[in-house]
Amino acid sequence: MVASAADRFGDAEAVVDGPLRLTFTELVHRIRCAAGAFADLGIDKGDRVAIWAPNSAEWIIAAFGLLTAGGVLVPVNTRFKTDEAADIIGRSKARAVLVQKGFLGQDYTAPAGVPVIDLKSDFLSSGKPFAREVSGTDIADVIFTSGTTGRPKGAMMNHRQTLRMYEEWATLADLREGDRYLMINPYFHTFGLKAGLVASFLRGATMVPMAVFDIDRAVELIERERITMLPGPPTLYHSLLAVRDKSKLATLRAAVTGAADIPVELIRRIRDELPFQSLMTGYGLTEAGNVTLSRPGDTPEQVATTAGLPCDGVEVRIADDGEVLVRGYGVMQGYLDDPVATAEAIDADGWLHTGDLGNFDDTGRLRIIGRKKDMFIVGGFNAYPAEIEGFLMQHPAVAQAAVIGVPDERLGQVGKAFVVLKDGAPAVSADDLIAWSRERMAGFKVPRYVEFLDALPLNATGKVMKDQLQKRG
Repeated sequence: MVASAADRFGDAEAVVDGPLRLTFTELVHRIRCAAGAFADLGIDKGDRVAIWAPNSAEWIIAAFGLLTAGGVLVPVNTRFKTDEAADIIGRSKARAVLVQKGFLGQDYTAPAGVPVIDLKSDFLSSGKPFAREVSGTDIADVIFTSGTTGRPKGAMMNHRQTLRMYEEWATLADLREGDRYLMINPYFHTFGLKAGLVASFLRGATMVPMAVFDIDRAVELIERERITMLPGPPTLYHSLLAVRDKSKLATLRAAVTGAADIPVELIRRIRDELPFQSLMTGYGLTEAGNVTLSRPGDTPEQVATTAGLPCDGVEVRIADDGEVLVRGYGVMQGYLDDPVATAEAIDADGWLHTGDLGNFDDTGRLRIIGRKKDMFIVGGFNAYPAEIEGFLMQHPAVAQAAVIGVPDERLGQVGKAFVVLKDGAPAVSADDLIAWSRERMAGFKVPRYVEFLDALPLNATGKVMKDQLQKRG
């Protein structure tokens, strides 16, 4: 894919990163030189190398240079503290670690004998053009799960899976040759690496990396670089809707978002107030990539309340307990060095047990209603936090909500809501919110406790870290 991009797209602009502008021909040459640098470092076929750095042109060159040299990419979450990064780098047996010195005040020192290389140094340009033969069944990357409920595990994917999966993603997302793609999603995450970089190489889109999201800077880049493609979480679109001068956003054409619960009103406002011509959503996970995606022409209700239809070659079914099961070519090759966890995740018939709860609507579109581990039982009734959070978000004063189950002597468990109020919202008490909830949901769903927070604890991909909330009780 990478080598052919030079032939397919040649002098078209491939990367814009600050003052740096590279054509596809120039980018591929730099990637081949980086492959030579990795070979000179002693990286052999199948060796793993970690990248712990923000989105940048150098990240792209390093990652695809490593793959061109036959190596295996291990991206590390930039929000991790040193000890958390060290755990993943150690467990992946990385032969080297590439970092951006001083990013977010983090400086990493690797285990003895493992070189730490500054991405901004001359390392990537130090090799002669080089490439090793790889097979479609070779492992391409090990991406560690976000670890919202426990220790992250490394999901292994091969080259062929990724190419097939993101060819379909690019088609349904309406990514076109010549598109200009502002990359807010971090490259250490599947959404950034594969729906971002891989899809852009497949289609010939210009990659515009953002190291840290800032709405003013994003608007400036959208206007100056004539950005057409802008995927991101729902919060991104809330920020864009608040931009006063919408003329600066005029070039935007294609949007992609995803979350278990997106207000229908948000989708309507995106379509009515922003220039996007297409808006895709979907459901996926580190262990299986894309599972379902929405289709062109889906209604705002379908985009907001469902995750779309199963992807080509992917089977989805709902187990008796409501868990979403997935089977097909996109399911990971297993967790790195963890056969027990792999066997727990993928059953003997090849079904991946996702840990998510869901159902199908009458059109066959998947709805995700929560996490199996998050579900709690109130007096014999199953309570799903994502559903309760969706109700709470309808309160005019509530900006964000997260619900967990806490022990209760009489009912076994009851709900506790952690709530972030909107700036400038009128004062609301816990009792007010509980009373409001009683009018709108079944008694067993109503949170018995409410705790107000300035912010919910989020991981770098924007997911609420419920394990941290559980510690608060």
